[in-house]
Amino acid sequence: MSYDIFLRFALGLAALVGGADVLVRGASQLARSLGVSSLVIGLTVVAFGTSAPELSISVLSLLKGQADLSVGNVVGSNIANILLILGSSALVAPLVVSAQLVRLDVPIMIGSSFLVFLLSLNGKLGRWDGAVLVTALVLYTVSLMRLQKRQVDSEDGDKPSVTVIRSPLKALIQVAMILGGLALLVWGAGWLVDAAVIIARSFGVSELVIGLTVVAGGTSLPEFATSLIAAFRGARDIAIGNVVGSCILNLLMVLGIAGLIAPNGIALNPAVVSFDMPVMIAVSVACLPIFFTDHLIARWEGALFLGYYVVYTVFIILRASQHDALPVFSNVMMAFVIPLTVITLLVLSIRALEIRRRGT
Repeated sequence: MSYDIFLRFALGLAALVGGADVLVRGASQLARSLGVSSLVIGLTVVAFGTSAPELSISVLSLLKGQADLSVGNVVGSNIANILLILGSSALVAPLVVSAQLVRLDVPIMIGSSFLVFLLSLNGKLGRWDGAVLVTALVLYTVSLMRLQKRQVDSEDGDKPSVTVIRSPLKALIQVAMILGGLALLVWGAGWLVDAAVIIARSFGVSELVIGLTVVAGGTSLPEFATSLIAAFRGARDIAIGNVVGSCILNLLMVLGIAGLIAPNGIALNPAVVSFDMPVMIAVSVACLPIFFTDHLIARWEGALFLGYYVVYTVFIILRASQHDALPVFSNVMMAFVIPLTVITLLVLSIRALEIRRRGT
């Protein structure tokens, strides 16, 4: 294997980190200038930009007849977004969760996950399925904009609800920073994923495993870099909104558009429908009690998310290779990890209900 591949990987990673930094700065400044909440910016502009690599990879994979890579990329990215990215960001700094995320966006993320799963039960995502997903995306975006408008209209009338940008030059610079950051993210992700796929295939790994791990991890790097840098800079609404918004866009936009352009629909690997999609739903549902509890993702919860991501990654690698350790690992998961998870979520749910009851 050529050293050029590793150089491409390193350059792609550098472009991702640099692009994320420029994107967060531009988006935060533009949000403040326009009076738009940073949460809405994170859920829309930033999330769309960081989901662009998933969209490009999924569409190109379909056109090349690599359906496993296309779908595995989306499902694996959503799992990585929640477990890896939110977990890492919470370790950097405990993340305060907006009430809007708990009441609207996380339930929509969960509902989108269930919707994709239900549409996938016949083993295929067709054009009608894609149309349903894209329609749901439009409805979500419109509702988000209306909610933002209501929040602005309900502000104190004595105070200006929107800060007018006095300098058109500053506005242009902020927009240029966002566009430049997005361009670096997409370019860096493309280089990194191409290199990672070549490296993975040199070890004889299947397309599905590549999609769920290497490609999903690579296309999630924009979200990873953006959320980490946002957490470092204190823009925590962007850090969380970017992840939740990206998960929603991956399901509704990426799979929706992919379903629309696939002439014969997207054939789904049974392993994705029977295992990986339920895991995606489970980690999405796990967000609710954690977010409800004090509206905070604590460091220990971030560490728990990271631990689960490691367990999931090890499992799918063992499953793909049919390793001798797979039965033992599966038994350990069933005997310890799953019961511990259920108990933890029950405790968090009870705490969340108690906090909510005390608040009322």
